Amino acid sequence: MISFGIIGVGGYVAPRHLKAIKDTNNTLVCALDPKDSVGILDSYFPNADFFTEFERFDRHINKLRRKKESVGYISICSPNYLHDSHIRFALRNGANAICEKPLVLNPWNIDGLSEIQKESGAKVWNILQLRLHPSIIKLKEQVQKELQDNPSKIYDITLTYLTSRGKWYFVSWKGDESKSGGIATNIGVHFFDMLCFIFGAPQKSSVHISKPDCMGGYLELKHARIRWFLSINANHIPQEFQDKKTYRSIIIDHQEIEFSDGFTDLHTTSYKNILDGKGFGLEDARTCVQIIHDIRNTTPIGLVGDYHPLCQKGLE
Repeated sequence: MISFGIIGVGGYVAPRHLKAIKDTNNTLVCALDPKDSVGILDSYFPNADFFTEFERFDRHINKLRRKKESVGYISICSPNYLHDSHIRFALRNGANAICEKPLVLNPWNIDGLSEIQKESGAKVWNILQLRLHPSIIKLKEQVQKELQDNPSKIYDITLTYLTSRGKWYFVSWKGDESKSGGIATNIGVHFFDMLCFIFGAPQKSSVHISKPDCMGGYLELKHARIRWFLSINANHIPQEFQDKKTYRSIIIDHQEIEFSDGFTDLHTTSYKNILDGKGFGLEDARTCVQIIHDIRNTTPIGLVGDYHPLCQKGLE
């Protein structure tokens, strides 16, 4: 049984990590969150020590080390802009880090983490669970087979992800681009990673519109031309999907890929792979981190070129 710590246990994604730790027959010994609404711990690890101040959590981790009871892994579910710092904290304490996406906000952060990883001997793992989705694995196999027959094939893709968020979003750290990285990072990073995983390295990127509640652009990969649109504005969701408050669509060469289901246990699968030494490390995350960095620092060009049809609605 491996001992875990977790940073950001009060956050939205933390329950998936708690479940994964339990499902892999391991234990959580300590948790940190500045907010104390963490009753979720009672359902998984009620005996875990809990801290609301980083300094006390730091002292506790150090005390465990001196008692030869070090945690083997620290799961990081904190706000995006703190990932880099919290990964460094884990490595300095000899613990492996399991970090939510985005791993970091800037590609040069990966270089720094790589150095500390070498010095510490511990490993950094990133949760890139869409790569483990059965439908995505099947699609990747299909594309690889088609590319063997036609190595120069370029796929035309339309990516649409619309998920409603209330006014709270803009008050929280997620609404602050310096902390979250913006819409493309918050809700788009795992889609960009998944598409690169299947269709190859990025070749070209442009942004058509960029607003606090939506973004649209064009991304060219080795084997794909992608028009993408991401939004947290409920008015952008088609009427028939308003009740679900989410619309997710990937159309490849006029054929829609269905992957709405099958997400439930992907964090547990990720943890199993990590514990077997088969997870996704620093370099696996580099491409998607570069993409979101470039998108965030690109000046929108407006409705010119090959843009997603919803970009026009985004400007209304």
